Amino acid sequence: MIPATRTDPLFFLSDQLNDLKTKGTHFRLRVLDDEQAAICTFDGKRVINLASNNYLGLTTHPKLREAALEATRKYGVGSGAVRTIAGTMKIHMELEEKIARFKNVEACVVFQSGFAANAGTVSAILGKDDFIISDQLNHASIIDGARLSRAKILVFEHNGVFSMDGDIGPLPGLCDVAEKYGAIMMVDDAHASGVLGRNGRGTVDHFKVHGRVDIQVGTLSKAIGALGGYVCGTRDLIDFLYHRARPFLFSTSHPPSVAATCIAAFEVLENEPERIEKLWENTRFWKKELGLLGFDIGGRNTPASETPIIPIIIGDGKLTMDFSRELFQEGVLGTGIAYPTVPEGKARIRTIMTATHTKEELEQALEVLEKVGRRMGILG
Repeated sequence: MIPATRTDPLFFLSDQLNDLKTKGTHFRLRVLDDEQAAICTFDGKRVINLASNNYLGLTTHPKLREAALEATRKYGVGSGAVRTIAGTMKIHMELEEKIARFKNVEACVVFQSGFAANAGTVSAILGKDDFIISDQLNHASIIDGARLSRAKILVFEHNGVFSMDGDIGPLPGLCDVAEKYGAIMMVDDAHASGVLGRNGRGTVDHFKVHGRVDIQVGTLSKAIGALGGYVCGTRDLIDFLYHRARPFLFSTSHPPSVAATCIAAFEVLENEPERIEKLWENTRFWKKELGLLGFDIGGRNTPASETPIIPIIIGDGKLTMDFSRELFQEGVLGTGIAYPTVPEGKARIRTIMTATHTKEELEQALEVLEKVGRRMGILG
């Protein structure tokens, strides 16, 4: 029996939540009722979806669906163990080999998430006697991995294909610096995998710097349409991560259905390049039209977008979240993103193009954005 006078030791969480509500940046999770698609139903409302990382529409691709079903019939629903005990299935090895060939590297290891891939790799290969030179806007998974490594961290001004601004960093120049000083070059390609390079091979292929990047990290959760993360490099790097990357060592491996889905996704990348072409066609149209309406889509006080991630910079966190809610009521899902995900004063609606958006859907979304933007004083 709990004493009536017991003090809640988590009271401070309520205080912090109340502070978010006062600032107008508190949010609730929107619930998807059907498939992740260009038009879908959230909280019972049909909306044009501008918030998904499903760049190529692979979450609902028939070949991926069938691969998942067939693997479940053949192997069951789970692996039953971590990879190092009894949870490495043949299909896991097939996926790693598939990715390694696709990325033109010696070997690959798959993690349970992109976050685990970054944090697990950085914390495994570096220690307290090392220095980490890290981009100012690096993902939280890289930052956490760096902290766990206990290495000394030096931060430089932003460069890269990042989830909030959509810009592309000067990878060849960064490789030059790494080679000059004998540093390890690591790239997180989460938002470039399936988007940049030949058939979506990423930034290394986009800039033709094969052999100059020591560690390539990617995700299976965005353009690939499923779940997970991966690390590519030399056989020794991957073997070391098998032995020392803590998320790999202490987490149950992917269900066979997920591994099969990812294998099918890489086959789609090879065989259906028109999906990437359509993605970029939509991106060019969307960026042009948003700019013509007068929205700040980067390039003023934030980096200019060069990818299918096109932010609408609002600045004020409360105004951004209110704008997002009003858009939803008008039939457009555009997620508001404020501090601490982005710096104070740089809150934005992050819009993301996919290959499955039609021009008619995008034109309808533009009409809503203009109407709500003018009503709220965001547009003049």
